[in-house]
Amino acid sequence: MIGGVTIPHQQGLAGHSDADVLVHAIIDALLGAAALGTIGEHFPDDDPRYEGISSLELLSMAAALVEEHGRTIVNVDSVVIAERPRLQPHLAEMARLIAETLGLDLGLVGVKATSPEGLGALGRQEGIASQAVVLLE
Repeated sequence: MIGGVTIPHQQGLAGHSDADVLVHAIIDALLGAAALGTIGEHFPDDDPRYEGISSLELLSMAAALVEEHGRTIVNVDSVVIAERPRLQPHLAEMARLIAETLGLDLGLVGVKATSPEGLGALGRQEGIASQAVVLLE
């Protein structure tokens, strides 16, 4: 699961929720931009309420928390760093799902992917990374 989209691949991501690396990065960016802590503080991996939960549901909860603290989400920009699977065919759907979850116009949500070109642990397909930046008003 990446960006709310199930990606067919022989390997998967391990986590307490659905382990969506992209959405988790966006949640951390949202919470960080509002100075509200981290995803682990709000949705701890030892809390059974979050076991197997959709990360898009967590994103919705994080967005509500940010808005409760008087902030408005202006836009989101994100990138997934992975050697495999190739994500280009799925990026538009990821952006659509994230925009829909956050109540934003699709043009305000950027989702990109890049390859580490065989370098390091990510290049050896030992993991996937994601980074996100969120602008709040």
